[in-house]
Amino acid sequence: MKKILVSNRGEIALRIMKTAQNMGIKTVAVFSEADRNAPHVSFADEGVCIGPPPSNESYLLGDKIIKVAKELGVDAIHPGYGFLSENAEFGEHVEKSGMIFIGPKSHAIRVMGSKLAAKDAVKAYNIPMVPGTAEAITDVNAAKEIAKEIGFPILIKASAGGGGKGMRIVENSEEFEDQMKRAISEAENAFGDGSVFIEKYVTSPRHIEIQILADNFGNTVYLFERECSIQRRHQKVVEEAPSSVLTPEMRKQMGEAAVKVAKACDYVGAGTVEFLLDDKLNFYFLEMNTRLQVEHPVTELITGLDLVEQQINVANNEKLSFSQEDLKITGHAFELRVYAEDPLNNFMPSVGKLEVYRPPSGKNIRVDDGFTEGMQVPIQYDPMLSKLITYGKTRNEAMQTMLEAISEYHIEGVSTTLPFGKFVFEHEAFRSGDFDTNFVKKYYSEEKLKAINEEEAKVAALFALKQYLKDSEKLRLPK
Repeated sequence: MKKILVSNRGEIALRIMKTAQNMGIKTVAVFSEADRNAPHVSFADEGVCIGPPPSNESYLLGDKIIKVAKELGVDAIHPGYGFLSENAEFGEHVEKSGMIFIGPKSHAIRVMGSKLAAKDAVKAYNIPMVPGTAEAITDVNAAKEIAKEIGFPILIKASAGGGGKGMRIVENSEEFEDQMKRAISEAENAFGDGSVFIEKYVTSPRHIEIQILADNFGNTVYLFERECSIQRRHQKVVEEAPSSVLTPEMRKQMGEAAVKVAKACDYVGAGTVEFLLDDKLNFYFLEMNTRLQVEHPVTELITGLDLVEQQINVANNEKLSFSQEDLKITGHAFELRVYAEDPLNNFMPSVGKLEVYRPPSGKNIRVDDGFTEGMQVPIQYDPMLSKLITYGKTRNEAMQTMLEAISEYHIEGVSTTLPFGKFVFEHEAFRSGDFDTNFVKKYYSEEKLKAINEEEAKVAALFALKQYLKDSEKLRLPK
């Protein structure tokens, strides 16, 4: 493999290219007109503009991307995450064009891309699943009867869904009909597929996912877990590895279950199996993500492995160079997703120019980003500016490093989720490890964050005044 095209943008494109460069592989960037001056474009050995800013006119044009790759003599295409990363047709077309798709085979993407097909594929492996329907349902009255049998609260979920779209929590039968119609409509708009299914709503769950890695020779290993319970609108904001609640026995159980899920769809490459963990520490299979995850850096820090390098090696038809017994957890890592969003205004996107952009640096601090000072934050894409990742020998050490890194991260021109991140890392529930996916609903409010900000501003003003008086006194002293 001598040349890779990265069919993505921003921080993930840059992160993939850095590993490729370290492996002596040349890289090609594709970019929209909005990303012409983005770091991933200047970092790549070659770059091609593929269209206007909207992703359906640029980053989602699979055939155009393949055409560019062939013209430039590319050996393989890495899709990153999002965009075409879980598009089975794109993967197939890449391979039919004589190039390597750095990801799983299309069969695995198709099976795990449908939550119902995924459940069907793994049911023979005796993996615990949340009680619910085994097939898609659109008949509202029949669905209501099933919901009563399962018992409220229930969750209506889009079969083709992700990112919280087409998902509705229903507390009682009175609101069922309305929520079912909304879920179907939302699923149709977001995915072009209105199929939904029903499952029991686990009221205080933790979201635990297991990273797996599989080669073409039947070797599959699990790279331990990531805790992803700090979410807003069903989207992860803070992730950590390992989880503070898993015992070694549970870790082994969940890891082995994840390997079975991978084998159920003949998985090859890096993938993630997601589980819900209830308040009695029972775990249930949720879904599998057939790509690299946003939060993969925390796994890299505790295992010492470069997951992109592993993906490239597997795609190059190499065997895994280690077994399950060789893998161990060392230390603790956190990731905070830094979004251009306003935590004081319902996390609304905040677009504008990065007047100041100075990320922190230092020992045990890693920043994966795709922006530089002076760049415009485009409205057409996900508003994530960067991922702030910290590491420590212990959970507490990694947490303290995170708080220091947040305080040293200077961004002006747009609002960001950095103050929200500080709120999370200073909160007693998070620090103690006693939290679940309801953390934001339970503990966070804009008023609380405003009060903290005001208190900090007051302290800073008093400190500045004290310093001013001290300096004035020095000036008045006779020489």
